[in-house]
Amino acid sequence: MSTVICSCLLGDNAKVRLKLSKILHEQVSDLYGEDPEETGVPVCEVEMKGCRREFFSNPTGEQLVIGQPVILEADGGYDFGIVYSVGRIARKKLSLKGAAEALPAILRCADENDVSSFTEIRGREPEIRDACHKRIERHHLDMKLVDIDLRLDQQKLSVYYTATHRVDFRGLVRDLAGEFKARIQMVQITTREEARRANTQGPCGCVLCCSSWMQKIHANPFAEKPQTQEGQGGDNHSFNTIGLCNRPKCCLGFSKGAQKGHVCRNGGWPSVGATFETKDGEAVVEGVDPQKKSIWIRYANGGQKRRISLDQYLSIANRSNGGASRKSDS
Repeated sequence: MSTVICSCLLGDNAKVRLKLSKILHEQVSDLYGEDPEETGVPVCEVEMKGCRREFFSNPTGEQLVIGQPVILEADGGYDFGIVYSVGRIARKKLSLKGAAEALPAILRCADENDVSSFTEIRGREPEIRDACHKRIERHHLDMKLVDIDLRLDQQKLSVYYTATHRVDFRGLVRDLAGEFKARIQMVQITTREEARRANTQGPCGCVLCCSSWMQKIHANPFAEKPQTQEGQGGDNHSFNTIGLCNRPKCCLGFSKGAQKGHVCRNGGWPSVGATFETKDGEAVVEGVDPQKKSIWIRYANGGQKRRISLDQYLSIANRSNGGASRKSDS
């Protein structure tokens, strides 16, 4: 996956996310009934650069609306964000997330000067990213620069990177601090988080689920599975199962019900991600090996992995379906 090219708050993809949030708020009464009177300090969910969403208290007394730019309290300084959800939806999300009781505060609504300053900082980011690239090469560090985030007050620069092992970046931090006169924060992220910050479209043509609406990008049963082997049984299913993060797509977790008892045409081989019941509980197909006529499965309870033969799988799957014949994949 290429370096992040769009993690902005004011672009077209951000407008799509805000539109989805507005639709959800319009239907809140149909989903949860009448809204009880809110007590205490109001809570808002605010989106910041890189598709990061955090919860903030709103002691300003102003009635904030979705899409409104605000200035946020941020680690001894202040930052820029866009209101993403308010009221009952924000409180519901906060309760599901289980965040700490002490929330940072929204300082005030942003004005035109704040928006102009944010746009100016965004314009400087390509130059900052190039400078970081040159210093990483100078120090011969085996790491991939993903994105940078200069806070609105310009007192903190966050550098997001991926690496396969531990990196000693102390010399890099000293160079960057001397160059930009700001506190440097090095943040190692996963490939899934890299995809979220990319804020782009997937093969389906829609904005990535992790960038648009998912609260937790690892909240699916396929979060940390290894990459699906290609060329299984002469068919390459990786395009359908592997996302931009080189991991199984998040949407596989939400089609779990439809995948139960789901097998391929080719000799009865199951699809990767298919689930079925065994005497030890529910199991998930993690991979197939047509040459050895075996299947790798993982048990949902405990995560133990096991290799079984195709005949064993068909016997177990048929028994779990009550002896009914299994339909081929259509």
